[in-house]
Amino acid sequence: MTYIKRDIEPIIQEVSASYAALIITGPRQVGKTTTLKQIAAENGESNRKVVSLDDLEARRTAQTDPELFLSMYPAPLLIDEVQYAPELFSRIKIEIDNGAIPGSYWMTGSQPFRLLELAQESLAGRVAILKMSGLSQHEIYGQGQNEPLHVNFTALQNRTHSGTPTNTTGQYERIWKGSLPGHVSGKYPNRNIFYSSYMQTYIQRDIGDMLARVDSLQFEDFIRAAACRAGQMLNVHDIALDVGVTDDTAKRWLRLLEKSGVIFYLRSFSNNLLKRTVKTPKMYFFDTGLVAYLTKYGTPEILMNGAINGAILENYVISEIFKSYNNAGLDCTAHYYRDKDGKEIDLVIESAGELHTVEIKKSASPPTELAGVFKVLDAASIPRGAGAIICTKQEFSAINRDTAIVPVWTI
Repeated sequence: MTYIKRDIEPIIQEVSASYAALIITGPRQVGKTTTLKQIAAENGESNRKVVSLDDLEARRTAQTDPELFLSMYPAPLLIDEVQYAPELFSRIKIEIDNGAIPGSYWMTGSQPFRLLELAQESLAGRVAILKMSGLSQHEIYGQGQNEPLHVNFTALQNRTHSGTPTNTTGQYERIWKGSLPGHVSGKYPNRNIFYSSYMQTYIQRDIGDMLARVDSLQFEDFIRAAACRAGQMLNVHDIALDVGVTDDTAKRWLRLLEKSGVIFYLRSFSNNLLKRTVKTPKMYFFDTGLVAYLTKYGTPEILMNGAINGAILENYVISEIFKSYNNAGLDCTAHYYRDKDGKEIDLVIESAGELHTVEIKKSASPPTELAGVFKVLDAASIPRGAGAIICTKQEFSAINRDTAIVPVWTI
């Protein structure tokens, strides 16, 4: 297996040089621990012990006697799946207050929401928290330095120098293959077995930890029903109906998927000058390979021509944009727009006091009138900046000075 260098590594190095405690959050198997081990090896930190709290004995010690645990495993220390022993945080706080040096405690966890809550309670002001997702398109297929996606002509054109061109078929191969390092790196080449094992591990460990006595088969059916609606406005009732559970159960299970980083939402954009906007969020999965597996698209070609081809492309593009920000240690302030008249904009990014509009289309020749809907935001209280149409066209071009046509492979 070849290690794939992660774009977030410089940010981790920078943060670790300033904070005694660092937490990397993200879904299971996105490479959090592997990346930290790689950084430790490159830094010559042969004395950094790695302890996983998936190990029940280590977990029991951490929960019942955190002082003993930290005595057994002194800093510098890497603790994997730290959410299983929140009792450690208070003890780590004491160690930091007693003078623990920067980089003393590296921690990872696959329940991002829970970790944020625990860290804010016990380690407020003493810990740096970074988000990590699956491999980005830039990490797998690109070169050069990662840059967060900025919607202006020059920045978008410059991205063509750091990506690897591909056609529509090649783009759907990327979408179908997914972003999880275990499969992408070649360590686990059988895709079906890899994703089947991933689902079993996720339900048994993450969901089993958060929800007692869950029916694993029914919960997998529930995730599959949600995957069929990736990239669409959330309809809880339809998902519940597919699986045969109540709407309240479906809402609770969706919260679990969100808490463990499997799905995320894009909220609708509105302000006091745009009164006819809908409020329902759109739902996306962190990994399009998982979506393709769950929805039983057996090849990239079938996916490219299937019923969800537009929605899964939108899911891919939006998740890649978010990765470009997270890997730079930044948050992306983004929404989608839809009003009661049916006008819709796939993505609205708020940056530097402007709204930047993005449409996402499978077409290699998107019609120029697509950009016309962007004008609906002229009524907003925030000025509208440049926009883009992201599509499967292979070359970068533009409709006009304000609207670029951007190939998906550059994102």
